[in-house]
Amino acid sequence: MNLFTARLTGKMLSTEQFEKTIYEMQERVKRWRQIEQSPELKEYLELKKEVESSEFQEKKAELINRKYKETDEGRKMTAFKKISSSLRMRGYKSAQENPTFQAFLQFRESEDFQKINSLKERLHSSELRMFNMIYRSAFYKNYLKVLNSPELRQMTELEKEINTEDFQKRHALWEDSKRWQHSELYAREQRYRQLANSEDIKFYYAQREEKIDWAELFRPAFADDMSSSKNWKPGFGYANPAMKDGHSRTNERQAYNGGKNTFFVEGRMDLETREESHKAVAWDEKKGFVEHIFDFTSDVMNTKEAFAQEEGLFMAKVRSQGNGHHFFGLSTGDVKKPMVALYYYNGSVHQLGLVNGNKTQMTDITGVLRSMYHVYSLRWNKNELIWYVNNLELLRLPNRLPKEKMFLLAQSFLPMAEKGGEGKLKIQWARVYRPVDQ
Repeated sequence: MNLFTARLTGKMLSTEQFEKTIYEMQERVKRWRQIEQSPELKEYLELKKEVESSEFQEKKAELINRKYKETDEGRKMTAFKKISSSLRMRGYKSAQENPTFQAFLQFRESEDFQKINSLKERLHSSELRMFNMIYRSAFYKNYLKVLNSPELRQMTELEKEINTEDFQKRHALWEDSKRWQHSELYAREQRYRQLANSEDIKFYYAQREEKIDWAELFRPAFADDMSSSKNWKPGFGYANPAMKDGHSRTNERQAYNGGKNTFFVEGRMDLETREESHKAVAWDEKKGFVEHIFDFTSDVMNTKEAFAQEEGLFMAKVRSQGNGHHFFGLSTGDVKKPMVALYYYNGSVHQLGLVNGNKTQMTDITGVLRSMYHVYSLRWNKNELIWYVNNLELLRLPNRLPKEKMFLLAQSFLPMAEKGGEGKLKIQWARVYRPVDQ
């Protein structure tokens, strides 16, 4: 892949643009995560479930569409008003409220009531004459008809019911022509719509609709702005404690210098390859470990003690200078297992891929301006490995990595078969994100 062509055609963002994209992405993820844990989203989801339920919609339709006269409360109130306003019932009520008539009813129950039929007695008593008039009146006859009538029983039962607090509440609800707008359901629906139209909720669902998987992947696990050496130790981080960590080989021209050639300056980590004679222990394929005099010194640094992870997103902003070999990637600390090159300059060509002896799978990257930083990334999931330079995907391989954690490794070296010379591996920053399920 030629990066120069990719830049010209717009397929690859500049490093500055890509870093801005990363920052914006991280801010979006941060906001997305905050909303994900917010009480507003929880409330919205609860209201959404309620408002969109068939039960809620049926209640809403009933409140909006049901006519007052069709309700049980409306029918009972109409029946009560009809009975209570009839001529016969008004006469009955009037009798109930008339003191003279009530006195007559009491007199009717007394022994003196028999005198009402005696003209002689009535002539001598104005009270008897008055009671006699009531006794023979249509008013009294109406009273007697209503007293034991089904209408009175119905009215009494209705009156008892409609005077209860529960009935009054239900009646007030159904009598109100704006009952839907005045209901608790309406208030809950309005709150649901308010939340649905809020900037946070719309933002939250916009990310989901775009199917952005970074929202599920971007959980920070490790970040180093290279302001100090706290995360980096010299050596290969060998898994086998018997191995002499940080040794060189006799078929190389440099001795690893135990971190003395690594400098943290101007917010970056520089691994320097310098031309200077240095005696150190080295591995010889035939003799084993021997003392050897090297023409150059360099370094190898790792994060084994500070950080190691299986799967995730690994990113670093890297460049190099000089004709030596410069490597930045992942290692298990086991020489028999593969290493992952996020960035590798082999003295003439930039590469990335798997370093695994005879099964090495690397792809060349041309058109790289070595004076410019690029962001080199690896997406490692359960199924595959995907390499990127800035936003541009360059390699995709089935996942053949060991199922164990790997740490970051930075290394500069000079093979004996190549001329090479002084140089630097410069790492501006490194960041790692873990999968959501870890």
